[in-house]
Formats: sequence, C-alpha cells, structure tokens
Amino acid sequence: MPDLSDLPRKATLRAALLDRRRALPASTLEEASARIAAELGTLVRQEEPNCVAAYVPVGPEPGGPGLPEALEGMLGTEGRMLLPVLLPDLDLDWALYHGPYTLTPGPHGLREPSGRRLGPEGITTANMVVVPAVAVDLRGTRLGRGGGSYDRALSRVSPDTLVIALLHDGEVVEQVPDEPHDRRVNAIITPSEGLVMLPA
Repeated sequence: MPDLSDLPRKATLRAALLDRRRALPASTLEEASARIAAELGTLVRQEEPNCVAAYVPVGPEPGGPGLPEALEGMLGTEGRMLLPVLLPDLDLDWALYHGPYTLTPGPHGLREPSGRRLGPEGITTANMVVVPAVAVDLRGTRLGRGGGSYDRALSRVSPDTLVIALLHDGEVVEQVPDEPHDRRVNAIITPSEGLVMLPA
C-alpha cells in the first residue's frame, strides 16, 4: 500500500522539476541531448547489448526527439531496440523500432512504434533498459510522471539488467520518496556529469 504521506512531496517535486524543464531554452536542450547521446553511445559500445528497451522523448525530455534513431545507430545491424506502447490501463506494451518514419501518434502526445506488439513481457528480452525520469536520487530511486507505467515495466526486468535513467542537470536530488513497488535504476546520465553508476 502506498505511503500517502509521501504523495504531496512527490507531486510538489515533480511539478517544480517539470516547470524547470519547460523553461529550458532550445539551445540548452539541443546541447544536452548531444552530450547524453554521446555518453550513452560510449556505454552501449562498452556493454554491447543485443537488445535495448528505450523510449521516445517528448518535448523537453532528456535525450531529445532523435534518441531512438541515435540509439539504433549505436547498436549496429545485429542489435534490436524496443520502444513502448502505452496501454489503456497505463501499462506498457513493446514493439521493435524500425526507424523514425514508423513512429505514429499515441495518447498524451507520445510517439509510438507501429510494428507488431510483443506484449508487456517484451521488455524481459532487453539486456539494457533506458528509462525516462523526472528525478533520481543517489540511491537510484526514480521519480516518474506519476502514472506507474515504468514501475510496472521495470518489475518484469531481471535484477541484473542494466537500467539507466536520462536526466537534465539539476535533476539528481537528495531524496525521492520511495514505495515498496519502486524499482531502482542502476545508473544515470546527465549532460554535465555523464554516466554515474549507482550503488546496488
């Protein structure tokens, strides 16, 4: 059962950080996206995953709108990338990414892959998962947008799978209120600090 005393704290933190994101100038977002992509590329070359589950950033989300295309290029011809499809109950289905022209409009302004659905369990085939976040603390506790989509998705991922959250500078915080169902991330990438691995 959620700790209801933490809900106002989460909502306040989320609102403040999302307001800050929306105020970032286009030049800052573009530079941040390039730095994040470069750092992610280094990690992908090091880890050599054969399947990455990622997301399509919307608006000022870290990674920028070109993130899927950049990641696809990092994986090479043998690698596969999965992108989420939001279900009516806010859970996530998954489908293979086949290029930017195969993304179609989804709910809440999202862009989603148009290929064959793999089901919510599709994420279990990924050996690297790149997730959106509004904030992360140094314990790896992630603050999302409040729908619980990634909490459910990450509950299906093996504990030894590398889970990386992409953030803007200033979004690593002292503490994110956590709940028993929260799955912590293993690493974060920010434009200024690059890759930071977090304690297990």
